[in-house]
Amino acid sequence: MLSDGQRVGNPRFLRRAANKLRRAQRSLSRKQKGSANRGKAVVKVAKAHARVADARRDHAHKLSTRLIRDNQAVYVENLSVSGLGRTRLAKGVHDAGWSQFTAMLEYKAKRYGRTFARVDRWFPSSKLCGACGVIAESMPLSVRSWTCPCGAVHDRDVNAAKNILAAGRADRLNACGGTVRPGLAPARPGEAGTHSRLPATPAA
Repeated sequence: MLSDGQRVGNPRFLRRAANKLRRAQRSLSRKQKGSANRGKAVVKVAKAHARVADARRDHAHKLSTRLIRDNQAVYVENLSVSGLGRTRLAKGVHDAGWSQFTAMLEYKAKRYGRTFARVDRWFPSSKLCGACGVIAESMPLSVRSWTCPCGAVHDRDVNAAKNILAAGRADRLNACGGTVRPGLAPARPGEAGTHSRLPATPAA
């Protein structure tokens, strides 16, 4: 999810290839250990996984290049991927390739002279009202939109992405000697914030 409301869908490469991978794995399990056919089956499974990895990497390259070229600054949520990988979100985390994607954003930002930064994972991006700065007491993953007491109506993901952008800008300005409330820094043209939306699972 981008701060301008654009939803960037994840192609779910692993999920789409799941049936082929299962067939290849079953075929491998039926082959006798040490046989030539088992060796061929091992290669087939490896190639299937490699195709998924290649497709995911190609998608990440194209998307990261577009975001960096189109924006002067990009801020992302500093997700604890290893922590999420131990939860029910594990498959979605792996299929999203978030660590690989953000690493690409970082080195491409340096290459093109852009600003790239990660916003603290504990920043309440989803619960913070981007209009007035009030933080909601609780917000289960099932809540996809909410209304603040100030009257502002928020899409959970769009609001989070805007707040991440504002927090990134605030950190940048504070580092230069200014003082800005993280959730209320206005966005400038050519800057983007992102909020991760893991495929096949509720967004954080």
